[in-house]
Amino acid sequence: MPRLRLLIADDEEPVRSAIAAMSESLGHEVVALARDGSEVLEMVELTSPDLLMLDIEMPKLNGLGAAKAILEKALLPIVIVTGHTDQSLIEDAAQVGVFSYLVKPITKERLSAAIATALARFNDLELLRGEVGDLKESLDARKLVERAKGIIMRDMKVGEQEAYRWLKRTSSRTNHKIVEVARRIVALDAQPHRCCRAG
Repeated sequence: MPRLRLLIADDEEPVRSAIAAMSESLGHEVVALARDGSEVLEMVELTSPDLLMLDIEMPKLNGLGAAKAILEKALLPIVIVTGHTDQSLIEDAAQVGVFSYLVKPITKERLSAAIATALARFNDLELLRGEVGDLKESLDARKLVERAKGIIMRDMKVGEQEAYRWLKRTSSRTNHKIVEVARRIVALDAQPHRCCRAG
């Protein structure tokens, strides 16, 4: 994993410090610590981090609000840190365009996995951006691809990586962009029959 410049935001100082220490022990550099979403927006401008770790519940502006504001201007990998595994929260974060989740209590292993997942999804989005060009369109395309991956995972009973590989193979084989393949899968899934089978 490359050495990343991280911005870490949490309204609890011990949590901020713990995440910072674990991040540094993984070889990353912490360039900014923030206590709330408003500070996050200021510090992103000042420090240009490679990746953000945002607690979901912060004063002034919560993690999802900060993530939404940032992603409207620039494409950055964002990890949401949360004490809850509430499905609606995860869906809200996915709608905003967040790349990964880190559930408290935080361990070095979970932190490393969340950063790796965020980077992998960010790289996927960069590929989509190459296909569609526009930032908003690429975020919308990513949401569509995430939905298609979920359908493939459900119907083919495979993991997320295999579902994405299936999308890429189908895209290559049919000479259609990944987002077009994803759009077709989502549309087919809305019909009475299920759409996907191994191929």
